[in-house]
Amino acid sequence: MGTCPIRCRSNRTVLENQAEFVTPASQDTVIVSLHDYPAFGETELTMCIGEKLTVSQKDGEFLSVISATTGRESYIHTTYTATVTHKWLFSGISRHKASELLMLPDNHSGSFLIRESETQRDCYSLSVLRRATHSSMDCVKHYRISCLQNSSVYISPGNTFPSLHHLVEHYSDATDGLCCRLTRPCFIKGLDGGSEPWPVPIARRRPSINWKDISRSVIFRRKRSEADDSLVSEGLREAISSYIQMTDGNDFGWDT
Repeated sequence: MGTCPIRCRSNRTVLENQAEFVTPASQDTVIVSLHDYPAFGETELTMCIGEKLTVSQKDGEFLSVISATTGRESYIHTTYTATVTHKWLFSGISRHKASELLMLPDNHSGSFLIRESETQRDCYSLSVLRRATHSSMDCVKHYRISCLQNSSVYISPGNTFPSLHHLVEHYSDATDGLCCRLTRPCFIKGLDGGSEPWPVPIARRRPSINWKDISRSVIFRRKRSEADDSLVSEGLREAISSYIQMTDGNDFGWDT
C-alpha cells in the first residue's frame, strides 16, 4: 500500500468522473483525520491525526480536504478519514485506530468513543481511555455493545437501554462494571475552534437515604447556600414538617 500523493495543482488532469462538491449532511457530523499526512520523509504535514477536516470535493473514493489546524489542502483516500456523529459515534474506524486516537495527549481518563464492531455485524464497541499514574500504564479498554431486535442496546445483559444515547448517559453517571466512568468524547482538534473536548451531560443522583440514621437536625436545618448538598431537599423537609404539625407532634422515633 502506497501513500496517496498530494494533488499537484499545476498539472491536474481531467478525471473520468466529475468531482462533486460535498456539503455536510448534518451540523452534528464531522470528518476526522485518521493519519498524519503526508507521512513520508521530512515533508511538512498538511493534516494531523485526530483533527477535523473540511471536505471541499469528493471524487469517487478520494476527497479534497482542508485541515482545520494547518489550513492546507490534501487529496486523500476515504480510508484516511472517519465520520463522527453525535460527537462520539465514529464510522469507518478500527479497534487499533480507536486506541491510537484515544491515546493522544489531549484526551483524559474517561475519554471515549463508540464505533462499529469489526467482528459482530450490527453491533458496536465502546472504547474507553483509562489514564494511570504512570503514562506507561495508560490503556484503552474495549466493550462490545450488543443490539436486540427491538433496537435496544446493552453491554451487560441485565442492563439494556433504548438507544446508544441512553447508554452513554448511564455510563457517564456510573462505572457500573466499566474500567472508569465516561467523562467526555474523544478530543477532535479544530472542532468549533475550541481547545477543550465536549463534556458529556452527567445526571446527578442523590445518595439513597437510610431513614433510621437521619436525625431531626438533618430534617429541619435550613439550607445555607446553593452548594449545600443536603440529603433531604427543601421540598421534602417542608412536607415532613407539615405532616408532623398535622399529627400534633407525635413522636416518630427521630433521633435528637
